[in-house]
Amino acid sequence: MSKQDPRDLWQHRGQQRPAFAKLPGPGQESVWDYPRPPCIVLDKRTIEVHCGADRLVHSTKTLRILETASPPTVYIPQTDINMEMLEICPGRSFCEWKGAAQYLAVKTAPELGAIAWWYPEPNGEFEQIREHLSFYPAKVACSIDGERVRPQSGGFYGGWVTQEIVGPYKGEPGTEGW
Repeated sequence: MSKQDPRDLWQHRGQQRPAFAKLPGPGQESVWDYPRPPCIVLDKRTIEVHCGADRLVHSTKTLRILETASPPTVYIPQTDINMEMLEICPGRSFCEWKGAAQYLAVKTAPELGAIAWWYPEPNGEFEQIREHLSFYPAKVACSIDGERVRPQSGGFYGGWVTQEIVGPYKGEPGTEGW
């Protein structure tokens, strides 16, 4: 018996918005219009990340990863991150697209645990995110052009929810089968 690729089981791939999806208004995007496999889009808006009074990030050259059913994940170049404030912390995970992730914590707030992650050796099609980090908006204050980002539901996910994004999103109650 051959092992089936989990990607073959997906029902939603961004080609057709399902009936339960919210309709985007002017200036909004539906997560159901994002593709699967995910795509990477350059974003030149101002991104800031703070931990308390400390600014960890100020960038205008980030990458958004857009994937069906998830709010965008914003990846920030390490050159725009105060890397001196971060340290590798325990934990690893694996993304079928991007590869093996490592986690980082803030040295001055270890009680927060992992606040960011990165892919030190991303899979080929995601080579662009090498030396980029993404942050959990549930753990640190993230903003896009001054708008405070809300965290994606579900605890594990790191999507950045703003007024421009409509769902429903993976991670909310009842979405386990997506």
